[in-house]
Order: sequence, then C-alpha cells, then structure tokens
Amino acid sequence: MPKIDESRPFLPVNIAVVTVSDTRSAADDRSGDALAERIAGAGHKVAARTIVKDDIAAIRAQVQAYIADPQIDVVLTTGGTGVTGRDVTPEAVEALYEKAIPGFGELFRYLSYAKVGTSTIQSRATGGVANGTYVFALPGSPSACRDAWDDILVWQLDNRHRPCNLVELMPRLREHMA
Repeated sequence: MPKIDESRPFLPVNIAVVTVSDTRSAADDRSGDALAERIAGAGHKVAARTIVKDDIAAIRAQVQAYIADPQIDVVLTTGGTGVTGRDVTPEAVEALYEKAIPGFGELFRYLSYAKVGTSTIQSRATGGVANGTYVFALPGSPSACRDAWDDILVWQLDNRHRPCNLVELMPRLREHMA
C-alpha cells in the first residue's frame, strides 16, 4: 500500500500557478487560492502565480515562460479544461509536452466520478513533461483543484511517497536533451 517513508527527506518543489479565465482577478481567484494554500501547506513554494485569458497563445506563452525558468519545477494551470469553445487549455499545454502523463487525467476523472458521476467526462484534465518541468492542467473549480491536489499531486510531489513519486524522477527529466 502507498505510504510516506519518514526516513526519506522532504524535498520542497517550486510550483507556478496559472489561472486561466476571462473573468477572474486576483481578488476572486478561488481556484488559484485553493492551490496556493495547499502548495504552501504541503511545504512547497508558490514560485509564481498569474492569471491569463482563455486564449491558446496567451496560455502557451505563460506556460513556456515558466518551463523555461530553471527555478520552476511544476506548473499547475486551473481553468479552461472543459468542452466549450473558450476552453483551450489542453490545446495550449499539450503542444508543449515532450511526454504526456495520461495516467494523471485518467486518475483525476476516476476519482472525480465518485463525486460528480458521469459529469466527469466533461473534464479534459491533462498532465505532461515539458522542458524537464511537470505541467498539469486542472479544471477551474476550487473543488476540482482541491481534489487533484489532495488525492493525487500532494502525494506524487512528495519525495517520501512510496513506492515511487514524480520528485525522484526530476533529475532525469532532461536526459534526452543532453
């Protein structure tokens, strides 16, 4: 059974949060707030936080800037993963992936099914690796952000999580670029 191995050191990671929205501001970004609180609460660092419009070019440019920054280990986006015309986050970030992590979206939807039933099919949550940086696109609701963090990311971004975790792979994410 998965567990935390207390004999291993906790290694904090630097995480950028990108809220994708045409309507949110810093004053009412509840999803970004939920992620930032959880990131800090878990002992990680919110390295950057921003809001961008639902626009492929704007989303991609912001995520590219963060993945180019050697100080950022993970980029979490929230919003724009649905199926409406303005929901373009997967199109923006998946084009940047060198390697997709299909299990993230699959697991997110599996866990979400217990809470929202078949409505989970409306989420196009996705994850991948781009320029040695993990990128995860989460739905825009605070509840979905909490679920993705509490049920998946908090564990996979903890070096002590056994039998394995994403943090211990970080030194090897750029092997193909050498």
